[in-house]
Amino acid sequence: EAQLVESGGGLVQAGGSLSLSCAASGFTFDDHAIGWFRQAPGKALEGLGCIVSSDAFTYYSDAMKGRFALSIDSAKNTVRLQMSSLKSEDTAVYFCATEPLRSHCTTVARVYSYWGQGTQVTVSS
Repeated sequence: EAQLVESGGGLVQAGGSLSLSCAASGFTFDDHAIGWFRQAPGKALEGLGCIVSSDAFTYYSDAMKGRFALSIDSAKNTVRLQMSSLKSEDTAVYFCATEPLRSHCTTVARVYSYWGQGTQVTVSS
């Protein structure tokens, strides 16, 4: 069964860093688009950025540029979201999602068919 498993969430102080992982299980990240999203309490799902597995092309939303970075570890079949200079407003549940056979990626959620269960990130001020 194809699954995405996020990990790495937790409690961090404002100004700190955190690295989230999205591991593929039951399939390989070949020609996939992988997106990262988050949802804060009472707010809509927000697209953060995405990466294409075939060439590691990345795209970031304007709000994420400079603080967040995406990378892919093909050997481990994992995509990593490195977050730095965290703020209290970054507190949310973070999700990764993937769609196969994609040469481009997007932060539009409806494009993605497969989603992880989410991991909680809490930033204390």
